[in-house]
Amino acid sequence: MSTVTVLRPATDADISHLVSLNNASIPAVPDTPADDMTELLDASSLALVAVDPQAPAEPLGFVVALDGGEDWEGENYAWFEERGLDHLYVDRIVVGEGARGRGIGQLFYDAVFDAARTAGHDVVTCEVNLNPPNPGSMRFHGRLGFSERGQQLTKGGDVLVAKLAADVRTAGSRRPVAA
Repeated sequence: MSTVTVLRPATDADISHLVSLNNASIPAVPDTPADDMTELLDASSLALVAVDPQAPAEPLGFVVALDGGEDWEGENYAWFEERGLDHLYVDRIVVGEGARGRGIGQLFYDAVFDAARTAGHDVVTCEVNLNPPNPGSMRFHGRLGFSERGQQLTKGGDVLVAKLAADVRTAGSRRPVAA
């Protein structure tokens, strides 16, 4: 398989792949059956998959993001909405185990920050598990310019997450940002 990775819009044909990738990444992401994944994609303002151009039907990973102000009931999304942020919320980024270390997470966040800038949002928001810990994700988000805005117990008190935000003008892409 080549090392080139491209991003393309997620489609309904990807659902079974996305569910498999997602559920292989538990507890970093919530268990998500196909119906819930379809609902999430339908609500999203940005849903992309990373693929090898030689195997475009087999996602290596995916990102799903929602604009602020949407009618979405996720508890993490609601936390940011309650604070009145003008944001693009990253519901999840998943990179399959065999595709890690190829810069796919950076590609996803480049696309997320580009979408947030285009839409005129102030910040990109997300959460990362603190308990169970996900130190690799915390380091990655820190390198992208995310900072902690708070913490929340989720899933009935079983999971502690850090609420992160990054200013779209100064964070995200390693590429220069036009003024």
